[in-house]
This record gives sequence, C-alpha cells and structure tokens, in this order.
Amino acid sequence: MPRLWRQNDHTSGGSTVTNTARWEAALRAAPGVLRADLRPGRRDPLPRNRWLSWLPHAHLVLLSVLLGMWDMALYENAMDPAPGSMTLLVLCQGAAPVLALTRPAAAFWLSSGALLVSGALTAAVFGAHWPWTGAGIALHTLVLLLLSLRVRPAAAVAALGLTLLSGAAAAVPRAVSHLPTLPQGSVAFVTAVVVGCSLRASRVSRTRLVEQEELTAEERARRALLEERGRIARELHDVVAHHMSVISIQAQVAPHLVADPSPELRENLAGIRQNAVDALTELRRVLGVLRGDGAADDAAAGVRHAPQPTLDRLGELLANVRAAGLDVTAGTEGAPRPLSPGTELSAYRIVQEALSNAMRHAPGARACVRTHYHPGGLTVRVTNTATTRPAGGVSPGLAREPGHGLLGMRERAAMLGGELAAGPTPDGGWEVTATLPAPLPTQPHPKDGS
Repeated sequence: MPRLWRQNDHTSGGSTVTNTARWEAALRAAPGVLRADLRPGRRDPLPRNRWLSWLPHAHLVLLSVLLGMWDMALYENAMDPAPGSMTLLVLCQGAAPVLALTRPAAAFWLSSGALLVSGALTAAVFGAHWPWTGAGIALHTLVLLLLSLRVRPAAAVAALGLTLLSGAAAAVPRAVSHLPTLPQGSVAFVTAVVVGCSLRASRVSRTRLVEQEELTAEERARRALLEERGRIARELHDVVAHHMSVISIQAQVAPHLVADPSPELRENLAGIRQNAVDALTELRRVLGVLRGDGAADDAAAGVRHAPQPTLDRLGELLANVRAAGLDVTAGTEGAPRPLSPGTELSAYRIVQEALSNAMRHAPGARACVRTHYHPGGLTVRVTNTATTRPAGGVSPGLAREPGHGLLGMRERAAMLGGELAAGPTPDGGWEVTATLPAPLPTQPHPKDGS
C-alpha cells in the first residue's frame, strides 16, 4: 500500500511539473503572440463563417454609418454644440469596423484610441456622466468580435484587457456611480470576445478535421493500393510457380532424351534445375510474406489453393452472374488464341470486378461483356445500363475484391503495360474498357531461295 501511494505521488508530481512547464512555455510565447497578432500593419481578411455569412460587407458598412450617426447625435444632445474633436473621434469609431474587415489589429488600435480619448474628454473636460456612449460600445463590440475571429485567444484577451483599462482610466475623474455605461460596455466587450474566440476555435477545429480527413483518405488509398498489389502478386505466384516447375521438370528429363549426353550437358541441365528449384523456394518465402493477413481471408473464401482462373472459365462467371439476378450477355470478336496466363488472369479479374460493381451500384441493369482479340493483344469491354432499383448487395461468389474495384483493375492493366478507362455512358450507365497488350509472336522470315 505505501508503494502504491508513492507511485501516485510520483504521478501527480509529474503531472504538476508538466502543467507548470506548459504554463511557463505559454507565458514565454505570449509576447510573441501579441506582437504578431496585434501588429497594426497585419493584414487578415475576414474568413468565411456560417454564423456571419448573412452579414455582407455592404451591410457592415451601412451598420457602421448608422451607429456613427447615432453616436454623433448622442454627443450633440449631451454637448450642444459638440466640438470638432468629438466629430473626428466619432468618424474614427465609425470607420474602425470597416477597417476591421481586412486589418483587424489596426482597427482595434484605432477604435481603442478613439474610445480612450473620447471617454477622457467627456468625463474630465465636458463634464459628461459616461466615458462611453451606447453607439460607441456597439461599434467597439463589433471591432472586438471581428478581431477575435482572426487572432489567437491570448491576443483577444489582451485586447479586451486594454479596452477595459481604457474605460477605467476614463472613469478616474468621475465617481463610478455616475458612469452607468462602464459595466454595460464591459459585459458587451467580454461577450464579443467570448463569441469570437468560440467561433474561431470552431473554424480551426473544422479546418484541422478536414486536413486530418484528407490525410486519412490518402493513407487509406495508399493502403488499398498496397493491398491490391499484394493480392495481385499472390495470384501471379501460381502462374510463375507453374512455369518454374515446368522448367525444373524439363531440365531433369532432358538428359534421358539424349542417347549419350556429355558431362557438360548434364552439368548445365542440373544447374538449370537447381536454379529453378531455388527460385521456387524463394517464391514460396515471398508468398508467405505477401499473404500476411490476407491468408485467412483467402482460406475462408476457399480459393487459397484453387487454380487461378483464365478466360476459359468466363462462361462459369457469367452463369453465376445470371443466377445472382443480373441480365448479362457476352460476345467475342476476332479469333480467340491462347494468351499468357498473367494476361488471361488479369482479363478474367477485370471482368469479374466490373460485373460485381454493376450488381452493387446498378441493380436491375443489363450488362454486356465483349472480348476483342486483335494483333496487338486483347480488349475487354464491360458495359451496363442505368439502374432500375436501389443499390443493393453483391453475391458472395462475385465479390472477389470488394472495396477497391477500380483501383485493382487499373493496377492489373498497368502491370501488363496496358490501359484501363472507366466512366459513365450517355444513357446513364457505366463502361469499363481494358486494353491488355499481347502481340502475336513474330514468325521467322523464310530465307531467299528456300
């Protein structure tokens, strides 16, 4: 038990030290914050804010003019006639909110100076019973609000303190009981600073949230890209492993096909077979790394040890799609010919994912799959009409690569040096076109005279 108390005391002491260090750092940074935020020449246009979107600049100018006229009328009634110095001060107070639209710090100093001088004149020289008029309070409240929207809270609080000190300085020549607008102005100024700082904090939080969401989206896209590449590599492993196994077997059988193989031939074939075996071993190791978390998903789907599909199984895929409720037709142009296993696998997966997207996003639509064999390779085009029902789910047998369909299709096409285009059709449907290069093998030219 004493040991637990000592641990808690240590934790509490560490927290106290941390808080003290934070306060010391904030105090050291305060002068720099005030110099930066309250510098008169600092330009800071008014940001867009949903709470102030109803207040265009023209309305603010009109409001400042009306408050200035009201302020002048109050001085005219209290001091008949009002001196020219008061007229100049009223003009400065009325211009301050307009200036605060672009230079809030300069507007604050202008309005504060006008408030201080006018309060001192009315209270000491002319014998008036208030340092601030109601219109002057409204004008300076607006300036403080516009300032608090754009400066850090420390600078806004400092501006509020300077304002209250100026009111107290103007109240010195008179008794406080004869200055009823002093507490009223203080309440208005404090309210303006609190509201302005709150709106600024909300705007800053939304901005940071948007930035964080953008970073999260980038990380999610990067992760999805890596997952797609890992999935493609896992599938192509079977294709590469098959070729390496064939090389190993052929190298092992070749010496028995020759009547009297030389030692050099046996040695070279043994080296070829050993290299093929070593390559298969390395492939298995890489596959173990690539599978990672996806191994459980593949095993659950029952496809981990299944042979990779080719275009010969496209009929089975279309049958599954029709059974799931999608009306799909197929057609082939050109003379079908054997392609490399990687090309056929990529073409099959592109068709599979395109049909899955059609079922997911366009239920009730009709789809069409066209494969075109040409001398340069293979072009696969999958189109669907506009949806006729709300979007729903996808048959589990079709959702081979959920979540990142277009990304996976583009990766497969790019891996083979091909291109993929996807976009809406004029009738409101969707089209996916993939061009995969697979040129015809060049035939040797016969020699002249043969």
